Amino acid sequence: MRVVVAEDLFLLRDGLVHMLREHGFDVVAAVDNGPALLQALLTDGPDVAVVDIRLPPSFTDEGLQAALTARRQRPGLPILLLSQYVEQLYARELLADQAGAVGYLLKDRISDADQFVDSVRRVAGGGTVLDPHVISRLLRRNTARGTVAALTDRERDVLALMAEGRSNLAISQRLHVSESAVAKHTASIFTKLDLPVSHDDNRRVLAVLAYLNR
Repeated sequence: MRVVVAEDLFLLRDGLVHMLREHGFDVVAAVDNGPALLQALLTDGPDVAVVDIRLPPSFTDEGLQAALTARRQRPGLPILLLSQYVEQLYARELLADQAGAVGYLLKDRISDADQFVDSVRRVAGGGTVLDPHVISRLLRRNTARGTVAALTDRERDVLALMAEGRSNLAISQRLHVSESAVAKHTASIFTKLDLPVSHDDNRRVLAVLAYLNR
């Protein structure tokens, strides 16, 4: 699997490259700025890109903007964003095209190699991976709006795991309940959020997050 890595800190970039290669990935480019990232995404044909949101020259959102530009030219290009902090705007922009194959992790997650590599593979396979802390913050910010407040505690647990890209089976195993119970909670969540029920895990996650971020 071909990977492009974009990270301005040399030691972290080198560590990511080493970790990915150890797990069988082919790192075709490792860059440290926005323009170089965009060129690599469009010319090196990666299967997935691991991208720090804040890159030179301005250290604002060059990584995100390069990724969005590349996805406009290569629809569905898998992108896993890395960030030091939770930023609601970044999650919303990344998910806006509804194409899936996206992820948003806090850099703390990189320390768990197995979890990080699993996230890269899931995004490359067309899935959606969002950091649990990102989901938690989004839910807390939106509870005051009233609609999310209508969810029960168990429904919020299910919603958070859905937003991580988990299937009903995976959610049932995590929460130690039956898969049919998860299905009932999911149906209730969509009813309360006034969203159409979908059996497509990626689309339902995007729909929920689109609602939470509007």
